[in-house]
Amino acid sequence: MTEADSGLIDGLGRKIDYIRLSVTDRCDFRCVYCMAEDVQFLPRARILSLEELETLARSFVEMGVRRIRLTGGEPLMRRGIVDLVARLASLPGLDEVVMTTNGSQLYRLARPLKEAGLKRLNISLDSLKPERFAAMTRRSKLCQVLAGIDAAVAAGFERIKLNSVIMQGHNDDEIHPLLAFAQSRGIDISYIEEMPLGRVYSHDRRQAYCSSDDVKREIETRYQLMPCTDRTGGPSRYYRIAGLPGRVGFISPHSHNFCDSCNRLRVTAEGRLLLCLGQEHSVDLRDILRRYPGEKNRIEKRVREAIRHKPSGHSFADRDAPQVLRFMNMTGG
Repeated sequence: MTEADSGLIDGLGRKIDYIRLSVTDRCDFRCVYCMAEDVQFLPRARILSLEELETLARSFVEMGVRRIRLTGGEPLMRRGIVDLVARLASLPGLDEVVMTTNGSQLYRLARPLKEAGLKRLNISLDSLKPERFAAMTRRSKLCQVLAGIDAAVAAGFERIKLNSVIMQGHNDDEIHPLLAFAQSRGIDISYIEEMPLGRVYSHDRRQAYCSSDDVKREIETRYQLMPCTDRTGGPSRYYRIAGLPGRVGFISPHSHNFCDSCNRLRVTAEGRLLLCLGQEHSVDLRDILRRYPGEKNRIEKRVREAIRHKPSGHSFADRDAPQVLRFMNMTGG
């Protein structure tokens, strides 16, 4: 069996079939856990073009990738994003194109994205209270996001999921309201532990840390959570509530490390291949794309060499001092 036949296998025998592809580092929010308020974005010349993004995606699909998640920054800020979705959705061998978004532009783009071939959406929503939402995102756009969520529901995506980062003293009193909001629309919700990426000054990560176990215990004061075997290729562990439509998920990089089953790679907006969310090591694919245009074999060779060194996992032992200094908008969703 050739390498092409076997797909992408890392040095630990994990099969890589999922790529998170960042299309921009720019965002119209400044979420306190994601980036600095005065963040400096990359010059446009350093960002991959739509054609380069498509070339990379095509190469990864030919190497065995079956799912591409478009991320940012905020992917809906990228001009031409709907066309890119359509081009990726038509790649032979790709099962689905999905997206993570802050939802601010869905009120106008939900239906075009669905028609272009986008299958599923993850939408960030950390608060239903306007003042708190503005404090956490540093932008007053809650009404716009809620309108976008309703537009996405109306568009009829296969799955919609809310992503809620829960922080002690910030929004941990909204665990139940967020769940009720998701269930009222028949969509899923995942509660996420804050990840220590980038150095923040807006809050103390140690004091703000809220574990998935804490969130789960709070939900179980009202509901019985029943484990389910549903998998979407991501890190969420899912549960169901009897009589309610949406699933409840937990993403737990601290308390329930999911690295042993990691099937993902990330490509940043400037074309750096990240082997692990919690490690700084990366490989420059943009240089290959621009120095050797059209030579896909060079990309494949570099990727296959790199994934042999994919680490066994991240190290988020210290929740206050980040092991990784790049912010999440630089990492890609």
